[in-house]
Amino acid sequence: MAIPEVGATTPPPARPNFSSDVLKLVTGTTFAQILVIAASPLLTRLFLPEAFGLLAIFTSITKVLGVVSCMRYEFAIMLPDDERDAVNLLALCVAIVTGISLLALPFFIVFEPVFVSALNAPGLAGHLWLVSPFVFVTGLFIALNYWNSRTRRYGRLSVARILSSVAITGGQLGAGAAGIATGGALIATSALGQAVGTAVLGIQILHDDRRRFANHLSLARVRAVLVRYRRFPLYDSWSGLLNVSSWQLPSLLLPVFFSPVQVGYYALAYRLIVLPMDLVGSAIQQVFFQRASNAERDGDLANLTESVFTVLLRIGLFPMLTLALIGEELFSVVFGTAWAEAGLYTQLLAVWAVVWFISSPLSTIYMVQEKQTFGLQVNIANFVTRLAAIVAGGMLGSARLAILFFGVSGIGVYGFLCIRLLMFSGIAMRRTVRLVADALLPFLPVGAALLALKLIGTPVLIHLALAVLANALYYLYLLRTDAQFKEILAGFGIPGMR
Repeated sequence: MAIPEVGATTPPPARPNFSSDVLKLVTGTTFAQILVIAASPLLTRLFLPEAFGLLAIFTSITKVLGVVSCMRYEFAIMLPDDERDAVNLLALCVAIVTGISLLALPFFIVFEPVFVSALNAPGLAGHLWLVSPFVFVTGLFIALNYWNSRTRRYGRLSVARILSSVAITGGQLGAGAAGIATGGALIATSALGQAVGTAVLGIQILHDDRRRFANHLSLARVRAVLVRYRRFPLYDSWSGLLNVSSWQLPSLLLPVFFSPVQVGYYALAYRLIVLPMDLVGSAIQQVFFQRASNAERDGDLANLTESVFTVLLRIGLFPMLTLALIGEELFSVVFGTAWAEAGLYTQLLAVWAVVWFISSPLSTIYMVQEKQTFGLQVNIANFVTRLAAIVAGGMLGSARLAILFFGVSGIGVYGFLCIRLLMFSGIAMRRTVRLVADALLPFLPVGAALLALKLIGTPVLIHLALAVLANALYYLYLLRTDAQFKEILAGFGIPGMR
């Protein structure tokens, strides 16, 4: 092993408390998510499902391109001990996303009629050129986000997320109130909000880290890290592309078989079912990735992973299983009866959502262990099964069946992924089953009561009241009796991660 030059490697700082890192991330995410949730009942009354459907179709296109906008080199930013390599990986990401965005602009201008026709979405006409700048600001934000995680300055990421959410939500409400309640308005305001978030994060990073960039950036090292971490574009870029494409299949295929209206229902269901899960999950994933890199080197990955797995089970299982029973009633009351179908979609997707929520933060384990081929295999299975699910539902002429098949396929693939990741970290299958059973037990009496009330035909408001009360009592019980959960609420501290 070559000995690094003096001063080339930054000594690792004292490890900060995991709780404070997650809390900084969750603070910004919490505000952003609360703002979106609070605005949703207004937006659903200002915009028709078709408008949300057009936004979802546009967003799906940009997400498919966005996942390879840096050719997955952004993940490598977290890995090198040598700070010079990390700086040049960031520069490499910026160069790649710039090139891809410039190529995308003429492509979507020329082939816009083809996309509009194939997706059965005439409302997209005149808006697909925005894919290029949207992919640029999204890809740049992704790269800056991982640099931010490496430097552990999570507070500035919270600021960027808050301002982005304010810009998006404020713009959408303003457009709707002004009578511009179209899919194009939703697309334009989303692009603007993403640009605001990227600009804010970029300015903060340049202000704080410009000397690092000036001291370490070199073309020779950019070429060196491009070769050193080539497994990310060679394997993980395809894996990521398949993964994101599989997520976007409903938005891209439902209009082909049905119309953008069904996409609108799915988009709201997806938005509201993922937001609570993403609130803590994304923050834990980001900090867990950094900690897992150290834990793998220290031989402490099993302890770290079990702590995260347990926390995710306790946070996500109870509310998602509740939603699986009352989703349609909840959406009818909160968003209006026109959106009852979206509530039914949440019921069909709730179990999948909790399995995804648990496995998603843990998925960084295979990146830390550089098992990209495994990730590629899982994502191939994910894409194939989801494609088959949506096509089968479409051929049967039922959007509900398409969503149900989609959820079932996700449960199977993400369940397998979760089990394998736990095994990679050193957790035995017997231990996993025990942890899941312990987390499931508190919900059983509540689930039975809700089912009984539905069967005897009690009023919807009684179901909702019971569900809200049960969830509140569940978390209060954990707060009083579970020291680990109490730490989470106090500062999102997780034993084994300090």
